Amino acid sequence: MQNGLYVALSAQVALERRLETVAANVANVNTPGYRADGVSFAAEIAKAGDNSIAYVTPGSGFISRRSGSLIETGNPLDAAVQGEGWFAIESDGATVYTRDGRMRISDTGALENVNGDPILDAGGAPIQLDPSGGATTISRDGMITQNGKQVGAIGLFLIDADAKLIRAGSSGVISDKPAQPVLDFTQNSVVQGAIEGANVNPIAEMSKLISVTRAFDGVNAEVTQTEASLQDAIRTLGGAA
Repeated sequence: MQNGLYVALSAQVALERRLETVAANVANVNTPGYRADGVSFAAEIAKAGDNSIAYVTPGSGFISRRSGSLIETGNPLDAAVQGEGWFAIESDGATVYTRDGRMRISDTGALENVNGDPILDAGGAPIQLDPSGGATTISRDGMITQNGKQVGAIGLFLIDADAKLIRAGSSGVISDKPAQPVLDFTQNSVVQGAIEGANVNPIAEMSKLISVTRAFDGVNAEVTQTEASLQDAIRTLGGAA
């Protein structure tokens, strides 16, 4: 009978983890370049005498790489990625990859994201522009032009499909494998004057939220019933003794 409580407890832990990911996704539905959190579960089999009992694992988290929709802004310093590539920034001494292409030029001419982190070129170096050099044009290969002169190039990188991603900030990730610069811009390119929205489907996330809540209520009811049965058994056996 106690095994049922342990199984229910494992389910509650898994549902709590799922609820956290759904809450994070809903909170960032309007965050440019945000990649949704996900969690996958597996069952662990334990032996109880001649019977097998399946427990739910706490879950393994992952970051979805599905693309979000492109939103045209008309801002020449906004850029979006078409394809599977990522922009790179330097943040706290680490290289962080992001799909958030909102940029600005600092007073010193450094090309930065909206948080003030340097945008990197294909070689991993910060990009320096002329703050008084006029309007910028960004081509599909990331090349930046001012007054008809090429002054730099935004790096575009591909992350190995098997790489583990760790979230860095709201829309950045750190890869456990080095990313490779894009050299062929046929399938992966830069789009000027647009940003990428979060790859979160709010309707689907709200449906998940409802399902998780109902499942949690069902597990709680099962726990209450199991505890009641256990107490009845104790009283019965105690009375018989």
